[in-house]
Amino acid sequence: MNAQSTPVLVACAHGTRNPTGRRLIAELALAARALRPGLATTAAFVDVQPPTVADVVGGLAEQRTPAVVVPVLLSGGFHVHVDIAGAVEAHPGTLAARPLGPDLRLAEVLHDRLVAAGADPTDPTTAVVVAAAGSSDPRATADVENTADLLQRTWAGPVTTGYGSAAQPPVPDAVEQARAAGASQVVVGAYLLAPGHFRDKLDGAGADLVTAPLLPDERLAAVLLDRYDEAIAAAARKAEVRGPHGVDTLDFWPGPDDV
Repeated sequence: MNAQSTPVLVACAHGTRNPTGRRLIAELALAARALRPGLATTAAFVDVQPPTVADVVGGLAEQRTPAVVVPVLLSGGFHVHVDIAGAVEAHPGTLAARPLGPDLRLAEVLHDRLVAAGADPTDPTTAVVVAAAGSSDPRATADVENTADLLQRTWAGPVTTGYGSAAQPPVPDAVEQARAAGASQVVVGAYLLAPGHFRDKLDGAGADLVTAPLLPDERLAAVLLDRYDEAIAAAARKAEVRGPHGVDTLDFWPGPDDV
């Protein structure tokens, strides 16, 4: 990576046909730029809409422009570990950051959405189902469960998880299980960034209340910038370990993020 250049932040989202969802994702990148004036940002997608992350990364590489791809995704799954990782590995001047979630700030936004929908965080009989899109990758499921654990810290009633596809249990089953466990009210917390296919399905899941998605919220832009900064810092630490000639130095012991 050219140390004299500030890397472009490539905000890489899943992609959606929903026009509101497209607008909110675009506004997230603009919000990050507003929080850090002068930072160059661009968008990429792994599915549904162009431009693809491979095309964006390849184009920047041709211009010899360093970049950091930040997954605008709430958990790590196929798109993070295969699509984005593959695009980045093909171009040594590009870095991949970790996805937005899990993060305490995302749990706080989800908490606020639940309260805005009319749920009472102090009522031990109000159960929450954190509803994610779902992935067959167990790492993604673990990330969603981690978020549910973070939300549970500020929620008196039980907090469980449900999924729109691939993972278990499906959201309607999770709602039914919460009722069977004695909940007087079941609220689905849409752990989704924006409106779209999976959010539409939640209205038929049988819950008493369903929240709005996480966007818009400036806290997500702050998380986006943090992921960008973390990736650059991790790359710098690796460079120190390798030394100026690509040889491991002996005065620095790598931590878990460096290997």
